[in-house]
Amino acid sequence: MGKTILTALFMAALPSLCLADSQWALQESTLIYYASHPLHHVEGLSHAARGKGLCHQGQCDLLIAVPVKSFDSGDSNRDLHMLQAARGAQFPMITVRTQIPEKALGSSTIITDLEIEFAGQTVHYRQVSFQVINHGKEARIKGTIPATLSDFKIQPPTLLTIPVKNEIPVQVDMTWRQE
Repeated sequence: MGKTILTALFMAALPSLCLADSQWALQESTLIYYASHPLHHVEGLSHAARGKGLCHQGQCDLLIAVPVKSFDSGDSNRDLHMLQAARGAQFPMITVRTQIPEKALGSSTIITDLEIEFAGQTVHYRQVSFQVINHGKEARIKGTIPATLSDFKIQPPTLLTIPVKNEIPVQVDMTWRQE
């Protein structure tokens, strides 16, 4: 009789155990934006992104934040100009929000929608694809966000009166760890 009650309690608790929350934390990140001008090509690099993910009932809400001033192109004058163009003093953080099925963190590809806040604008990118490489409780996510200056209402900076191209794709390489 006692064994039957114990089994019944375990079976009743099983659904809530399966729906238990899990958390993910961003361990490492490399973000690179690319800007192109007829005279040269620029890359700005940041390792300063931080992020958290909370999963509930199989759905994960991820939030990533990176300081605008953390991007380094190797030219401090250019970086200062980028901060001014992106209104970095007024809007110092770039945030990215997305929702993905938790099981996608165990797959080889994630296709998701992104909400990005940058330079005082919120932009939605649909169906952005990322590659996932799994190592135990870690998931390395790599891909490119197809951002443009006009998406964020940023006036293209100029060099010798020639503006940079509108496209500023952002290459993403992040390692997330399940806590």
